[in-house]
Amino acid sequence: MLALANRIAIVTGASSGIGRATAKLFAEEGARIVVSARRQAELDTLVAEISDAADGTAVALAGDVRDEAYAKALVDLAVESFGGLDIAFNNAGAVGLMAPLPDMMPAAWHDTMETNLTSAFLGAKYQIPAMLERGGGSLIFTSSFVGYTAGMPGMAAYAAAKAGLIGLTQVLAAEYGPQGLRVNALLPGGTDTPGATTTTPEARAFVEGIHALKRMAQPQEIARSALYLASDASSFTTGTALFADGGVSINRT
Repeated sequence: MLALANRIAIVTGASSGIGRATAKLFAEEGARIVVSARRQAELDTLVAEISDAADGTAVALAGDVRDEAYAKALVDLAVESFGGLDIAFNNAGAVGLMAPLPDMMPAAWHDTMETNLTSAFLGAKYQIPAMLERGGGSLIFTSSFVGYTAGMPGMAAYAAAKAGLIGLTQVLAAEYGPQGLRVNALLPGGTDTPGATTTTPEARAFVEGIHALKRMAQPQEIARSALYLASDASSFTTGTALFADGGVSINRT
C-alpha cells in the first residue's frame, strides 16, 4: 500500500533540490500535492513530471513564502483542488547574507529571519486549522544542524532562524498533539542541490569532509526522511529534531 494514499500535501521550496525531490516522492506514494516556489515555470515542469512519471496529481502556485496572503492561498488551493490538507512540508528557506554580525545590516538580518522563520509561522498559521478540520496531520519544518549542534562563522542570522524553528516545532507539537497533529523538524546535512554544485571544488571538499559519511546527501535521501515524518510510519513521533545529516553533528574527524 502506498504510504501517503489519499493524503493531501503542500510542499514549499519545490522548484529544486530537497523540495522538488520530496514533492515527487510524496506523489509516487499516493499524495495529491500543492507545490510552491517563486518560479512558476519550474513548478509547471514539476507538475508535468509528477503527472507523467508518477501518475500523480499536483497543482502549482508561485509566490513568496514571506507573504501572508500567499500562505493562505496555498491552503485555499489545497482545499479547493483536493478537499483539505493532511501534510505540510515547510521547506523553503535560504542561507542569506553570510557576514560577521557587526557588519550585518538589520535589513539583511530581517530578510534571513523572514525567509526561514517567519515564513514557517505564516505557513503554519493557515495549515494548522485546515489539518485539524481533517482530524490532524503532519506538519514538518526544514531546520538545520547549524544553530542546533554547530555554530559556523558568518551564519548568525541563519542559525538563529533555524534554531527558532526547533522551538516552534516543540511548542506546536505540545499544543496540538491532543488534536492529532504531529509537528517535527527535519535537519538535513549538506545536500547536493543546484546551489551547492556552484561552489568551488575546495569548498565542496570541505563540506563533504565535515560529514561522518564523507559525502553530501542526494536530495532523494532527504526526501525519504521527509516521507517518514509525513507518513504513519512516524505515528508516535512528534516534537522532534530529526537528523538526516550524514553524521555531521557528531563528526570530529
